[in-house]
Parts: sequence; structure tokens; C-alpha cells
Amino acid sequence: MSAAKAGGKSVRSLVIVLGDQLDAEAAVWDDFDAQRDVIWMAEVVEESEHVWTSKPRIAVFLAAMRHFRDAQIKLGRRVNYAELEDAGNTQTLAEELARAVAALKPERLVMTEAGEWRVQEGIAAAAKAAGVALEVRDDRHFFQTRADFAAHAEGRKMLRMEFFYREVRRKHRVLLDKKGEPEGGQWNYDHDNRGSFSKGGPKGEKLRAPILSEPDATTRAVLELVARRFAKHPGELKEFAWPVTVEAARATLKDFIKHRLANFGQFQDAMWMEEPWLFHSRISAAMNLKLLNPREVVAAAEAAYRAGDVHLASAEGFIRQILGWREYVRGIYWKFMPRYVGLNALGAKEKLPEFYWTGKCEMNCLRQSIGQTLEHGYAHHIQRLMVTGLYTLLLGVEPQKVHEWYLAVYVDAVEWVELPNTLGMSQYGDGGIMASKPYAATGKYIDRMSNYCAGCRFDPAKSVGADACPFTTLYWDFLLRHEPLLAKNQRMALQVKNIARLKPADRVAIQARAEEIRGNGGAPAAAKAEDEQLAL
Repeated sequence: MSAAKAGGKSVRSLVIVLGDQLDAEAAVWDDFDAQRDVIWMAEVVEESEHVWTSKPRIAVFLAAMRHFRDAQIKLGRRVNYAELEDAGNTQTLAEELARAVAALKPERLVMTEAGEWRVQEGIAAAAKAAGVALEVRDDRHFFQTRADFAAHAEGRKMLRMEFFYREVRRKHRVLLDKKGEPEGGQWNYDHDNRGSFSKGGPKGEKLRAPILSEPDATTRAVLELVARRFAKHPGELKEFAWPVTVEAARATLKDFIKHRLANFGQFQDAMWMEEPWLFHSRISAAMNLKLLNPREVVAAAEAAYRAGDVHLASAEGFIRQILGWREYVRGIYWKFMPRYVGLNALGAKEKLPEFYWTGKCEMNCLRQSIGQTLEHGYAHHIQRLMVTGLYTLLLGVEPQKVHEWYLAVYVDAVEWVELPNTLGMSQYGDGGIMASKPYAATGKYIDRMSNYCAGCRFDPAKSVGADACPFTTLYWDFLLRHEPLLAKNQRMALQVKNIARLKPADRVAIQARAEEIRGNGGAPAAAKAEDEQLAL
């Protein structure tokens, strides 16, 4: 291949396709000319080490990218693709792009908006340094553009997802009746979506295991590469079964709609030991890599409701996650970046506990949630918000460290969706931009929504003593530490009022135990022998 030509033909456009842009319907294909344009893709170590990325997440991206590359080649398109272990790979996106530009000498670069501010800025700088024009096109994978969200936000003193959600539902005519009003007479059925399992657990609700995507030769090669090249990174690969092609993603969606959507609404917040999937969809990674269009997903859920296969509360609860939260957090991200990533409204400064990287923890709920995260690269939204996220919030961990962990370990983590959910909603680091209050709770919440506490030596009803649940201790400590700030929040009024019930001696004991937990790296001190005997 000569410096100015690819396959003997001059290059008009070098079309940049990032690992989370595997969208066959993206705007970059509108004027694509297979005779004059070349697709550019690159696997680089930089994207696995700017946060200490887990093996499952690395594997999802690389496997999906290679399948997408192969699909483009089958369409007769030229692809300039750098594999991780290619000779000469510089291992950064900017340098690999510069290398391709120098070799192919394209007239211009074309790309879809990146999903991460850092990456977008890096590509823009690389294009400028190379002296080649960069055209950035809107990401029409989403229902709303960045400009749409900016228009929604203009003039509002406070942003709230519920109002945005209603606006988007009306615009796209989703779950509306013939009069254009919300189906069933109300917009939100969240009060019906908070069920927990009986003693029989999810099996009593006819839980059916999801279909899993068996790795093919391409994916197996990626798994071998990741296991060898990133051996010291966290996470496991032996259970890897994520959809990494359009076909597999659609099959996963179809399986969810048919077998689990009916129970998703009622039990979407529930948790159960050794049951990582429950009634959840397993499609978030495929959507965030753009293998699956959210319009197709929303349409399938609405069709299931209109066919009488699922209750309205289940269909609405699922659609709200996609049409509401997913679109809303993207809007928040691009409106407030780059300053958003540095926000720390609560002044949290503790280190992330080491057991978040190993799963070795005495608290059963954390051991279960972190363990499945490392094994599968997955935990559902309540495990993230009200177990792993709740603990770091109460402990007072620096929100940027929590953000880096979430971005590193989850297969569906792309910064536009992960950062607002973590720093904003989970850690309240943005001071209320994303959520109206801190999501603070005692261990009783986890006990109510799971069977985790049944297998744990800590008592969620106790805040002091050797067997007191650290969540409960840290909850009261959190309220005490932030009482002046929380007292200004109307949604926290009842919780703050409860502080008055604490006797002075109880306050001292709670704060002393909280400091002990923080001094022990975020873990409760090991039980003394006599305490263990009493527990028996």
C-alpha cells in the first residue's frame, strides 16, 4: 500500500469508527463511497489502561469491533484496522490515527460524535496536528440530539428526568393513547416497580435463564488475547457469553421480551444470591456499543404490551430506563462536561476499598455484587446504586475514584452514561444536578430487597456493636456528617429529623465505629473471638 493510496485508490474520507460506534445506520455511512472512502478502526492499550479496565469489558469491546470489521469487509468496504498486537501499533488512538493519515493521506476525516469527552478532544487534536479537516456528525442512534437536550434545559433552574421523559415520550409518541395522553392515564408506574421476592425467591416467579451467546472463533481469539495480554487486570473470562454481533444482540432482546419482560417491572429492583441475571435484559452493552438500536428495543417492549403479553407497568418501567434515563444522562453529560467529572459536592476524600477489586469482603451483599461484577462484568442497576454505590457514598469515598471503578469494571460502561449515573445519581457528587437527593439508606433496604442479609453475620437493624451492619452505621454517620447540607433538602427532611432521636452516647458510638471502618480501609474490623461465639 502506497502512502497516498489504499488498495490502489486515492482516499477521499477516512471514516473513524470507535469501539462504541458499531452502528450500521450511523450518519457516517450516508455518503460513504466504497471506491473512495476507507474505514479506520484501532485497538490500543491506552483504552484499557487509562482506567484499570477489567478483562470482560476489554473483551466485549475487542470482540464486537472485530466482528464489525469483518461485516464491513463482507460489504466490500476497505478497512484500515490496527489489531492490538500488530507490529508498529503505537497503542494510543491519536498516534494510530496520525499513522493512518500519514499512510493514506485522506482529504478529510469523518466521524460520529464520540461517547467520551476525552476521546473527542484527543481525535480533534490529532486531526489538527495532522493538518486534515475533521467532520463530526450527530449521533442519531439516540432519540434526542445534544441540541435537543440543550433546548430542553434552557431556562430551567433545575433539571429532572421525569419532565424530560414526558417530553420525549410525547415527541416520539411512545406508550400514548389515541388522544395523545399516557397509556393507562399516568406517565410513570415506578410505585409498581419496587417488588421483592418472597421466601421462595425468583424461582417461584417462573424465572427462566437468559440465552447466552456462545463465543465463536473470533471471540475465542479475543478471549485468549485478553487473558494473556491483560493478565494482571481484574475480572474473569470463563463465563464470557455477551452478544457481540447485531444478530446475537437481537436474539438476546427477543429472548428478554418473550420470557422476562413480564416480570421485569415488578422485580427490577430485587436481588438474590447467586442469581446475576434475574428478569433483566442483558442488552445494555449491545446498545451502548450501538449494535442494537434503542428504537427497536422500545418498539419491541411497547408491542409486547399492546399484544397483551406484559402488563403496562412492566413495559413502561423498561421503556423509562431507555427513553428516559439513558437519554437524560447523556444530555447531562454533554451539557456539563468537562467540569462535571471534577465535581465533589460532599467533599468526599476516602480511598476506594481494596476489596472492590477482589470481591473479598465480609459483607455478603458487597461480596455478592462485586463478585458477580468481576465474574461477568455486570450488576443490575440496584446492585450498582444501592449496594456498591451506596457503600462508597456512606463511607465518603472520593467520587472520581468510584467513577473510575465503575468505568473500569462494567461491560456496558461508556463514559457518557456511566459518569452521570455514578458521580451524580449514586454519589451525589454533582450536588443535585442529576438527582434530587442523595440515595442514602441503611442495611434494612438491602434486607428488604434481597436475601443477602440472611447469609451475613451483620444485623441491618443495628448501628453499633460488633454485629452491627456497616451500612447502617455509616448511614447514621453520613447524616450526622452532612446534617447542615441535608437539612436544606426537602426530600431529606424526614431522614434528617430522625437524627434527633439519637442519644448523645449513640452519636458518639456510631461516629467512633464509622471512623474505625474508615481506618480499616473501608471494611469492618474482624470480629473478636467472643463476639463470634455470641453470634453462634
